[in-house]
Amino acid sequence: LQRSWPALLATGTVAGAEVSIGVLALLAVEQATGSPLLGGLAFSFGFIALLLGHSELFTEGFLVPIAVVVSGKASWRRMARFWVATLVANLVGGWVLTWFAMEACPNLHATAVSSASYFIDTGIGMRSFAMAVLGGSAITLMTRMHNGTDSMPAKLVASIGAAFVLAGLRLGHSILDSLIIFAALHTGHAPFGYLDWLGWFAWAVLGNLVGGIGLVTLLRMVRSMDAIKEKRREPVPD
Repeated sequence: LQRSWPALLATGTVAGAEVSIGVLALLAVEQATGSPLLGGLAFSFGFIALLLGHSELFTEGFLVPIAVVVSGKASWRRMARFWVATLVANLVGGWVLTWFAMEACPNLHATAVSSASYFIDTGIGMRSFAMAVLGGSAITLMTRMHNGTDSMPAKLVASIGAAFVLAGLRLGHSILDSLIIFAALHTGHAPFGYLDWLGWFAWAVLGNLVGGIGLVTLLRMVRSMDAIKEKRREPVPD
């Protein structure tokens, strides 16, 4: 939350690029096998890269930053700044890398369009909202597991498991699925446009927030309320 603007934007842009490599792996495996589940396992490369590279995905900011703000160690303005900058940087980095991916691998164009259409075709309704709520819950649970252990093997298992659940089951994730949609748009053959993506994206962000914050973070904070109160008594660093 205390990073400078350049550092914050650079970290978010790198994260978007790293997840895009995972998307490339997902599309390649899904095309070769016809299985979204195996594609989800291949996508785990993206989450492993996030973990080992210490970059930041927008939806990873639903747990620790909120706990920091609630404990009085940072302001809500700082958290809003963190969310907006990371979200925009994730999308920009992912848009650029998916363009290169589709230029490099024209054989994946049809799979990219098919995979992206799955999300766009769900529209804005209860089903797509439920998908996004589950997606937000899954990614925040991954963050919670990362912070619950110092074991790198355990963190890697959490990353692979979250990738399998999110990408393999095709849940709604505002960043991951946006990059798949961008890949389809870059092919020039997608039966939808950026306005269709924007409407879907806003709905997916709302669902991710409800799932990540409402179903995981708030319950964890209730359980940890005594520790949070203790933290609030400590002096805030300059």
